[in-house]
Formats: sequence, C-alpha cells, structure tokens
Amino acid sequence: MTNPETGSQTPVFVEVGEAGAPRRIAVRARKGGLPGLFWLGGFKSDMRGTKALALDAWAAEHGRACTRFDYSGHGESGGDFAEGTIGRWLEESVAVFERFTSGPQVVIGSSMGGWMALLLARELAERPATRASLKALVLIAPAPDFTEELMWKAFSPDVRRQIETTGEWLRPSEYGDPYPITRKLIEEGRNHLLLGGAIEVGCPVHILQGAKDPDVPWKHAFALVHRLPADDVVLTMIQDGDHRLSRPQDIARILAAVAEFG
Repeated sequence: MTNPETGSQTPVFVEVGEAGAPRRIAVRARKGGLPGLFWLGGFKSDMRGTKALALDAWAAEHGRACTRFDYSGHGESGGDFAEGTIGRWLEESVAVFERFTSGPQVVIGSSMGGWMALLLARELAERPATRASLKALVLIAPAPDFTEELMWKAFSPDVRRQIETTGEWLRPSEYGDPYPITRKLIEEGRNHLLLGGAIEVGCPVHILQGAKDPDVPWKHAFALVHRLPADDVVLTMIQDGDHRLSRPQDIARILAAVAEFG
C-alpha cells in the first residue's frame, strides 16, 4: 500500500556491514522505466524530506524507477548516528545502489549526498561492471569534504580541543536538537577527501547551488566545478536560494535538471 506521508510503499530493510554487526537499512524502491532515479540525502536528513518526496512523486507521474534509502543512524534505518562515518554511509550507498537498481541511473545527491554521489561514482568506476550504471549526477548544494573544509577548519580552537579530548562535540542546529560531531567522523572523513585533485565521474553533472546558502557557501560549489572535467558540467546559481532549496521554485529547478537526462 502507498503511504501518503512517504510517497511510496512500506520500506524494505537490508543488512549492510560486517556479519557480526550489520546495519539495518530502510529502502523504498519504486519500480519503473529508465533511467531510474537514485536519491542520496544529506547529513541528518532522511528519505521523507521535501526534495526526496518530490522526486518520488515525479518518478511515479512519469513511470520512472526511483530508489530512496536512509543512512544508518538516519530516518527509519537502524544504528546510532554518532557511530556514523563517511566510509560507513558510502558502504551503505554502494550496497543499496547495487542491490536495488539496474540500467542507467540519474543520481541526485543533496548536501552530504553530493559528496556521496561523487564517491559512489568513483567507487563504481573501480569495480567490475554491474547491472546498473551512471547516466548523470544532479548535485544540490553539494558538500564534498565538508567534514574537513566546512567543519574542522571552521571550528574554534575550543571546539577542536573538545572533540580531540572527549571524542565529540554537540553542535547546535536550527533544524532541531543539537547533534554530535565525533572525532571518528572527522578523522575517517579524511580518507575520502576529493577536492585536492581532479574528480573523474564518467558522466554529465548538473549542480544547483543557492547563493545565500549559510551551510555550504557558493564558493565551495565553484571549488568543486574546478575539479570536475570541463565538459558536461553545468552550474546553476540560484541567487536567492538557501541551503535546503526546498521551495516550490527550487523543486521545479531540480526536477527540470533531472528531466534533462531522459
């Protein structure tokens, strides 16, 4: 049955990770035509957010496949958020992509999901060919390397000291309760940094960025563009856009970007 609050059927759960301590990951996979849509959400967000539901509704309207899931410690998935790392969430992203998609996919990544999309592309390029492939990336306020560039380097000496000595710092959030930034998140994130060199993704990329984004500055999007191949990269700057890009006009731009790729 379809749940109007989630825009899709009841989630299915898959186990990802080591056999002794797997994470239970919630997935909603809508069947349909190709290219399919694959959603990668942001840090502390879930697959029932405004953008994810809009994409799923668009997929339903156009008869397209659409896959959404929650990282461990997020939404309906199991696990503790404080245990999460970029590598752990990437492992889950790759596992869901390989298990639930086939044929060409347009991968849509929001904020941290933009980093995940780029890492997913790199991971897939290094693996034997699978039944699914990348048609394009649509990145919404992408935040590659955010643990280092937008967190660690921006933290005050006191916050850094607290993370180093106690292992975490509770970061205030305008979206809800404070949430932990752990030393493990920061240190493990350094294994996945991308902005230090060229990023080969092997498919077209469309980036949408708000000029008034307080969380991922527009200069961060420009830094990413300079690391991508010169051809097949489009950057749409939304002058009055914030980080969430969830207003009706923002959703329309996102859906138009997705529609560009078939």
